[in-house]
This record gives sequence, C-alpha cells and structure tokens, in this order.
Amino acid sequence: MAHSPTIFDQLTQADDEHHAAAPSTKAANTHESDNNLSPSSHQSQMDYTPQTVKQSVQELLKFGVLYSDNKPLLYRNACAEMQTINRILSTLDLVLVVDEVRGLAFLRVADNDKIPTSSAVEVTPETAPEITIEQTTANSDFDDWSHPLVRRQRLNLQQSLLLAILRQQYVVHEQNTGVGMTPAVMDVDEVQSQLALYLGESGSDAKDEKRARNLLDNLKTHGIVSEINDHAQFTIRPLITHVASPQTLTALLQQFLQLADQDGKD
Repeated sequence: MAHSPTIFDQLTQADDEHHAAAPSTKAANTHESDNNLSPSSHQSQMDYTPQTVKQSVQELLKFGVLYSDNKPLLYRNACAEMQTINRILSTLDLVLVVDEVRGLAFLRVADNDKIPTSSAVEVTPETAPEITIEQTTANSDFDDWSHPLVRRQRLNLQQSLLLAILRQQYVVHEQNTGVGMTPAVMDVDEVQSQLALYLGESGSDAKDEKRARNLLDNLKTHGIVSEINDHAQFTIRPLITHVASPQTLTALLQQFLQLADQDGKD
C-alpha cells in the first residue's frame, strides 16, 4: 500500500528536491534503477519523513521543551535531526535551540526581536509590568507581538518572586558544581523559608507550606521545576537559565527586600 504523505513530509519535500546528486556513472545507474519503480513507490520515497523526526517535532510542539533525563530518546533524536527539524519548523516561524551542556532542547519563535522567552511564556509581575523574565526588546510594539501557536501568560507577584528565588539558587548551584554537572535539587522547606523572608509568615506552618507547594505547582506547568517527590524535594529545571534574566530578577528581589524592610520599620 502506498505511503500517504503527512504534513511533515509535505514540509520537507520541497527542500529535498533541491539536493539532487550531480550526474555520474553511478548516479546514472541509480536513476535507471529508479525508473523501474512504480510512480507510487517513487513518490513514497520522496515524501517520507523519518518517524523519529515526527515524534520529536510533535513532542516539541506539545510541550515546548525536551529534557535528556526524562525523554532521552526524543532528546537525542532532536539533537541528531536538528537541521531537518528546523527546516520543518521554519514554516511555522519557530526554531529549535539545543543546550547540550545542560541537556535540553526547546522552541523559540524565529523572530527573536519579538519573542521574550524560549517557551513562549512571558512572565511579568502585575504590580511591576516593566520587569519581564527575559527582556530582549524595549520596543513599544512588544505588546502587539503575537504568534498563532504561542500563548502569552503572566505570573502574579508571588509566582514571579519564586521564579527569582529559584533563578538565584540555580546560579549558585552551577557556580558550586559546574554547568550541567548535577541536577539542582531543592527542598520545599527551603522555598518556604525564602518566601517567608520576602512575604512574611502567616503564623501557620501548614499554610506557609501550602503556599510554597501551590506556587511550585504553577511553575511546574511551565517546565521550570519538576514534580515534588515523596521526600518533599524537587529539581530546578535548566530551562530557567534561558527564560529568566538574572539581572532583572535580582532587581525584583531587591525591591521585595526594600518593601519588607519598610514593613519592619512601620
């Protein structure tokens, strides 16, 4: 039965037609053999896209990021077929970026002058709209930026604060252990203490822990942290280095410290 071309096959077919081999005796013999194939078989060979490429592209379009530790096969496929995948994604104005040192592959919008983050998530505290996760443009047209396959999302003030705390922790972790050497594991209790430093304590450990867990669950949906395990620990994902500017988030932490200091004096 003839192979039915898929969307991935159609996207790569045009480019493949431009890579024909130069005439030679061997090429002529191959061409003669190809003529013996039926039209449907010849078309199937031209239109075929490897299943590994399709799976990696589909996973990237679904989640925006692949990690070597939890999707090793798809991650390796993305690295090996990066050129082919980017050829497919170019028609969608998307591009695959691979950070082999930290073990992740993720999508960016191809027009980097318009897109603020790697996984299409803009994070701006509601009370400080000038602060973003990764500010690549100061153009006033930024608010008009859009992409049909990308969602723009905002984090509230507490979520942005936690992101800044985690980014700071990740920087310290890489300074101590080396880039991409070991996972950045953190305790929920430590997050709870850090949040209390900036936001104060509620007077109930249970409420403070619930606040920390809820904020972590929210960041988990953006691929920035892993799920909390049975030992009340989680991993800060390396994607945070690509979506969070240390300078911007450090400024945010300084603002929180100033506010906390003022509250203490009142």
